[in-house]
Amino acid sequence: MPLATALTFSAVLAQTSPPSCPTGAGPHDVIFCAVTTDTVGTVHHLRGSASVETSEAKVTADRIDYDEETGDALARDNVHIKYFKKGEEMWADQVDYNIQRETAWLRNVHGTSPAPVDHRPGQLATSNPFYFEGRWAERIKEKVILYHGFVTDCRLPRPWWTLRAVRFDIVPHERALAYRAVFRLRFFPLLYAPVLYKSLEDEPRKSGFLTPNVGNSSRRGKMVGVGYFWAINRSYDATYRSQWFTQRGFAHTADFRGKPSQTSGFDLYLYGVNDRGLQQDNGDRLKEGGLILAMTGHADLGHGFYARADVNYLSSMRFRRAFTESFNEAIFSEVHSTGFVGKHWSDYGLNLAFVRLENIQDTGAYDPVLKAYAPDNKIVVRKLPELEFIARPRELRRWRLPVWVSLESSAGLLRRNQPLFQTRQFVDRIDFQPRVMTALRWKGFNLLPALSIRETSYGSHQDQGQLSGGNITRSAREFTLELLPPSLARTYDGPGWLGEKVKHVIEPRVFFRHAGGIEDFSKLILFDQTELMSNTTEVEYSITNRLYAKRGSEVNEVFSWQLSQRRFFDPSFGGAVTAIDPTTGQPGRNVVLSSLEATGFAFLYGPRRYSPVISVLRANLHSGLGVEWRSDYDPLLHRPVNSVFQGDWRHSIYSISLAHSYLRSGPQLSPSANQFRGMLGVGNDNRRGWNAAFSAIYDYRIGVMQFATTQVTYNTDCCGFSVQYRRFSIGTRNENQFRVAFSVANIGSFGTLKRQERLF
Repeated sequence: MPLATALTFSAVLAQTSPPSCPTGAGPHDVIFCAVTTDTVGTVHHLRGSASVETSEAKVTADRIDYDEETGDALARDNVHIKYFKKGEEMWADQVDYNIQRETAWLRNVHGTSPAPVDHRPGQLATSNPFYFEGRWAERIKEKVILYHGFVTDCRLPRPWWTLRAVRFDIVPHERALAYRAVFRLRFFPLLYAPVLYKSLEDEPRKSGFLTPNVGNSSRRGKMVGVGYFWAINRSYDATYRSQWFTQRGFAHTADFRGKPSQTSGFDLYLYGVNDRGLQQDNGDRLKEGGLILAMTGHADLGHGFYARADVNYLSSMRFRRAFTESFNEAIFSEVHSTGFVGKHWSDYGLNLAFVRLENIQDTGAYDPVLKAYAPDNKIVVRKLPELEFIARPRELRRWRLPVWVSLESSAGLLRRNQPLFQTRQFVDRIDFQPRVMTALRWKGFNLLPALSIRETSYGSHQDQGQLSGGNITRSAREFTLELLPPSLARTYDGPGWLGEKVKHVIEPRVFFRHAGGIEDFSKLILFDQTELMSNTTEVEYSITNRLYAKRGSEVNEVFSWQLSQRRFFDPSFGGAVTAIDPTTGQPGRNVVLSSLEATGFAFLYGPRRYSPVISVLRANLHSGLGVEWRSDYDPLLHRPVNSVFQGDWRHSIYSISLAHSYLRSGPQLSPSANQFRGMLGVGNDNRRGWNAAFSAIYDYRIGVMQFATTQVTYNTDCCGFSVQYRRFSIGTRNENQFRVAFSVANIGSFGTLKRQERLF
């Protein structure tokens, strides 16, 4: 082995301070240096600030005996060794280091290993290195064995947590094993394991038991859960968790995931509860058990074709409300399943879709004789299958005027099923709608006329609420004309907090639409938005104010306010809108395409000539404040009928989110609502010290706090403690829940509070 030395014996012997040693040894070089050196054969006795350096590591000590022939280096007194590749550093009383075999034996060792750079989302992170200490240690190339020691990533000398073991066996980027390990929080032992395994791979996959979880619920009792993760191979894995509720029974969760190829994958999720029932005062038990099944998948079929699927099954809405942990899921009354195969090329698209939509009207009533609940009352629409072909607007360049043509078409077999009404298994529907559009421009004025023809054929229709098997054809013609006058703009000197310059822009818009030829609106079976098209002659006029602010070279829209309204020249929309529901004889809600496009809130409880005045206000300021307020003012009722407000403010560690929804359009349209949502937060998931957040949903109409969550987290430099309190009040469900979690920085978290359930 070639040898490079930094020794000048006559000069070194006279030195009283450490010599200046060269660094940067090559792959086959050894650089050694000391204040004094005594060489006997191939053995160099280095004394005083001695060091031996290779391309892999550097050893420094007060005394080093280095054998050039065997590669052995014995270092004693104030020994320090640093490995260049990973950045590990070790201090010891004595080190036996072999340069050729890259092995080391260290006595009374302590050291550091750099923290990982990449962190998983939601994982507590720290820049502290891992500290370790032991009576002795062995290193064989990159493998490290530590005896009678501990590991932590907390700052010494008083670490928050330590993992002590008789033996640590660590292979970087592969795995770490700890034998007879004890996890301590300060001085309190929390966990003992005969063998503790931790994967160190970038994408770890290892079968094993999941962390047990415990909890408490006022309706379900105490909870104990255990689970197992099975890493079947690199492409498939499965997870099973069983939970026991002392008052209700066992809950089972299974998750099977796979990635058969680089361009395909799936996830199958199953959750079910064998419910013993909720104990009643008379001794009966009301069972609310059920099943939730969800499956998502995707695949690249080649030649530009792809497949997507999102399949969901719910046994009953009562089960979802009783056992879900999410408030939004508990109040959501729809179940959608969609699968399709498609291809898009140039300006064209082709889709073959399989769709099942469930809209749950209400949960089934309780039968005291059977002591069970009836099935949910729901509307089910199924498309099995439906073929769609679309051609996006394509410009024809043969005329002086620009002309764009497009096409939307579909053909499918459909079915609708609901209480007191049911179609046959397969109702054929064919829909064909070509469209042509042009643009006229003159001195800032833009006129956009468009004409479309829509032919739709149905295999069945309804007559006075009764199903008829006779075919029916709808022939519709639609003409639209959009006028965009020139915008009015003016620039001002802006206030300093907003920007150097402020520009105010006023944008008027007029939209005219005429649709005719739809004579049998009441006979159409409602499957989707296709059946909502009706005869109409209407005009929509709107005006939008925009405010732009310039700060330096950056220009942002900081404020906008749009006011719009529609004028209907045919109040009944060709007979599609009636004041009385013909099937029930009661005032009802009418929904047509025109009303749906105007606003998301229903307003047609009978014929009318004007829509509500729709206001949409948005503000996005540089200070981190964002506001959006949508409201509808009904001129017939002379009052606001709908209002949705949402505001967010963030500054440093502080955040506020507020939302309010108000609905008072009338019982014949939809139930009244007056609900507040809000969240306050101080801190974040990685901030050191105390962090807290509170969110709540309050219903003013019934005077009940339907959902509230409070989370308090304390993060140290290496670990964190989180406590979360939840309260549900939905229908008959009124319960409290406590969740806790303990997080170890750069490793993971343990407890009943999952990452997706945290407020931050």
